[in-house]
Amino acid sequence: MAIERPGKPENLPAAELLWARWALVAVLEATADAETHGVHRTGTWIDERGLHLDDCGCTWWTLAPMGQGRYVLYGEDESSGVKWHRPTIDMLARAPHWLPFERLRDLLEGYELGCVYWYEDGAWARAPYPAALDDDGLDCGMTRFAEREEALGLVKDCERMPREQAEESLTAAETYRLTTSDIAALLDADDECTPADREAALRALERAQLATPH
Repeated sequence: MAIERPGKPENLPAAELLWARWALVAVLEATADAETHGVHRTGTWIDERGLHLDDCGCTWWTLAPMGQGRYVLYGEDESSGVKWHRPTIDMLARAPHWLPFERLRDLLEGYELGCVYWYEDGAWARAPYPAALDDDGLDCGMTRFAEREEALGLVKDCERMPREQAEESLTAAETYRLTTSDIAALLDADDECTPADREAALRALERAQLATPH
């Protein structure tokens, strides 16, 4: 299903599926050098907070697991009109108690947040929007992972992934059957992958838990 403008909760796939597609790209892009960039990191990656995407300009997003099958998706695409809308839209209206409110409020105070979605009991939700809102940025930001063909294209574009293996690897990730051996074989076949980069990718895979049934 395509993501509408503004986005609707039902436009997003299950959080576990969104996580798996995003995480596979993060594993394939992981390098030792990128890990040293800290708050200035760009691209697609995973750390102790969750999955991240930052193109160093137009869009940034985080998908964070909150335990007990709960997730929070937040970020901003330049297409979002939420933070500029008048009257002000409360992006945390009707939000559950388990969201990372300190982090989200810091972003709100800095005018850095475009929308927030949360996932619980198998369904996504968000704050209500006024009818006049044109876009919240979800489409431009998340279509790459929400639409399977878009996600497959990203996987195929990763230098470490042979295009003929992309479909199989994406399916393995989506079904949480992607093992250390699977990724290690790709890394070992990459002549430009240093031992440090290999360890970075395997650390990313461990964090992603793509071999753990959900």
